[in-house]
Amino acid sequence: MWRLGDLAAAVSAELIGDPDTLIGGVATLERAGPQQISFLANPKYRPQLAVSAAGAVIVAPADRTGTLHPRLVIANPYACYARVAQLLHPVATAPAGVHPSAVIGAQAQLGAGVSLGPQVVLGANVTLGEGVVLEAGVILGDGVQIGAHTRLHARVTVYHDCVIGAHCILHSGAVIGADGFGMAWSGSEWIKIPQIGRVVIADHVEIGANTTVDRGALDDTVIEQGAKLDNLIQIGHNVRIGAHTVIAGCTGISGSTQVGRGCRIGGGVGIVGHVDICDGATISGFSLITKSVTEPGVYTSSIPSQPHRTWMNTLAALRSLPELSKSLRSQQRQRTLEEAGDGTHQAAGQPGHATITKKDGTS
Repeated sequence: MWRLGDLAAAVSAELIGDPDTLIGGVATLERAGPQQISFLANPKYRPQLAVSAAGAVIVAPADRTGTLHPRLVIANPYACYARVAQLLHPVATAPAGVHPSAVIGAQAQLGAGVSLGPQVVLGANVTLGEGVVLEAGVILGDGVQIGAHTRLHARVTVYHDCVIGAHCILHSGAVIGADGFGMAWSGSEWIKIPQIGRVVIADHVEIGANTTVDRGALDDTVIEQGAKLDNLIQIGHNVRIGAHTVIAGCTGISGSTQVGRGCRIGGGVGIVGHVDICDGATISGFSLITKSVTEPGVYTSSIPSQPHRTWMNTLAALRSLPELSKSLRSQQRQRTLEEAGDGTHQAAGQPGHATITKKDGTS
């Protein structure tokens, strides 16, 4: 349990109300009880604020007088809620030590306080920083380096020579450093191109369950500091993800694409290879990006769902677009010719137009 006054101090929020209010957890406005704290970040939920049974709430300055609840007032209630939730619901710590079933390769270096779970396998020359946690079944190839206080959940696999920074989280089933999809067609068969780059992941990165990040073909695949990747994402070889970019589930990014800093990419997005996404771009879910994005903004290419009959009518209209476009171009050309002809005839009759008359009366 936390005193509300202590929470306010910990997150640098203004406190209005009883500082001795005890808070033990977080919940929604609708479901919160007297020992839970909730938040209001979306104005459409103000009616719920009025009737909420929460012991305290987090609100923006605009809502500081909108409730009688004990409250934390701060410019970004949602970010404040995230910090409060971390304080009230800390991640369970893993006991330091090495499980008897773990396999440790030659010349592996383990930092202080490392925790290795059952059936963890470390290749040769692996380096683990202080407080690294590897849960059951994690496999690290030869030469892998992992920074301090990074946690790999069960069954994460990191291929040889890849680098993961400090304070990262990799969720179950993530695969880091598998070969990129590099094949050359000989005329009769596909020839595999050795993928000799690495994956390099900076500090404070989180990677979701069953997400895969391919190693580079020649240079490294890089995920910069603070990037957050959801579940079931495919990152191709030699991709670079900029710092603090967030990518939602089921997105696929093809090889050698460069994604800038602070981008927001929705779920199910497809990005072709060898394009650049500028800093600060937002791409809506299920969009297809086929060329570089050079200006910050929101980009959308998906078609929202609609009733089946309406969609069939829309599809029929789409199929007729080529003929319609051809007809419109033909009409435009004809109109241009007619306007040009009218201009010639009109010029002859304009004031000041000189007519030369021959002696025989012809002009």
